[in-house]
Amino acid sequence: MPDLQPIQPGSEAPAPPPFRVDVQVHDLLVSPSSRPSAPRMPSPQPLALPEPVFPQRPELLNAEPEVPPRLPGESPYRRRWTPPLVYHAMRGWLFPYIKSRMLPGDFHPLIAYLFTEWKCNLDCHYCWAFDNRVKGMTEDAARRSIDWLHSTTCRVLALMGGEPLLRPKFVHKVVYYAAKKGFWVYLPTNARLLRQEVIDWIADAGVATVNFAVDAVDEKPGLPKALRPVTKYFNYLIKKQYSYGYTVFFNMNICRTNMEDIKQLTEIAHDNGIATDYHINESPMIEQPHFKHLDENSTYITREDWPKVDALLDWLMEKNESGYKMVNSVKRLSDMKDFMRGKVEPWNCRAGQNSLIIRVDGTLAPCFPMYSATYDWGTIANHKFEVKQLNEMKQSCQTHCFSTLNHNLGYCYDDARVIRWVLRQAARGFQGVTGSFD
Repeated sequence: MPDLQPIQPGSEAPAPPPFRVDVQVHDLLVSPSSRPSAPRMPSPQPLALPEPVFPQRPELLNAEPEVPPRLPGESPYRRRWTPPLVYHAMRGWLFPYIKSRMLPGDFHPLIAYLFTEWKCNLDCHYCWAFDNRVKGMTEDAARRSIDWLHSTTCRVLALMGGEPLLRPKFVHKVVYYAAKKGFWVYLPTNARLLRQEVIDWIADAGVATVNFAVDAVDEKPGLPKALRPVTKYFNYLIKKQYSYGYTVFFNMNICRTNMEDIKQLTEIAHDNGIATDYHINESPMIEQPHFKHLDENSTYITREDWPKVDALLDWLMEKNESGYKMVNSVKRLSDMKDFMRGKVEPWNCRAGQNSLIIRVDGTLAPCFPMYSATYDWGTIANHKFEVKQLNEMKQSCQTHCFSTLNHNLGYCYDDARVIRWVLRQAARGFQGVTGSFD
């Protein structure tokens, strides 16, 4: 099996392959004859999302947030989780998990990734997850997606892209409608469009967490997601979380050209009392014809970079064990070393059973890496996920995949772990714990 992290062109190693899964699985997933069709509207009149009421909480709009003081031995700010915020989190995650364990059948989604866009305003050279020729999701598709998901066990809705904030008013409507339906709403963004008024819109509408994607302190070639150009937005976002009750975390992709930046951003996150999430750079799992940076890509990790990446991961693991808030467990950070060398053990992927994605046209897929697959997994309110097909596919794709989102779901889909985690939270009065899920 070739190294999962492509070798730089110009070296003695061959150029990176256009996909990582086995050829047989790849051919099944991208067969043109199996491409699903967009769902038909059930009525001649498309549905619309309601206009958000803004501000719903005018007293928070211009009020100066009350930032809790730093306590000895803690990161700068300690959140104070009120009973309504604790209940909101439980309603999004814990209660649906319990239902999924009790109800018959195999399809009980806990989290859905709603791709409102497949366009992006930036061109990160490692990223294949956008195509600026594709139109964004309609209000009809968004509303019917949320209504359908509400009829299932799902109560966590993650907006995805591309860059969701290309249409901030549309995102405001989606967040408002989903939050009113009881969803715990997750918004990722590269923050270039996260203006102060946009922060106010989504916060007032009820967003639960903001995934602040950043790869460097200052822009680098091929890595435009930098903190310095959006420092003003970041500071406002951090401050207002104490008024509205949402959370923020840094989402970072480890590349060959930003390893010192990863350390700096980790410390910046810790100094601001927010969590971090790490990914390791990887080539596309299935072929992405629109991706133009597969060759001559300065961000890809090469064999010569492995010792430096190992040292960075060791540093991150030390920070995790010392109490830095991280989405990744220590074991998962350690596993990145094996993944970088082409070794991945099966990891209980639950995609297509407890998670799914909804593309901009309303068609479905089990997971993020399969966005460009043409296999027919159904459409809004008419899924065609079958455990037999998913399990057969995962025999191959699991050993090529390092999805943080789905791995965390699979890892947590264990009653004993969930019970231990709830007890740990209860022991601290549901005021959060340091480190990761372990």
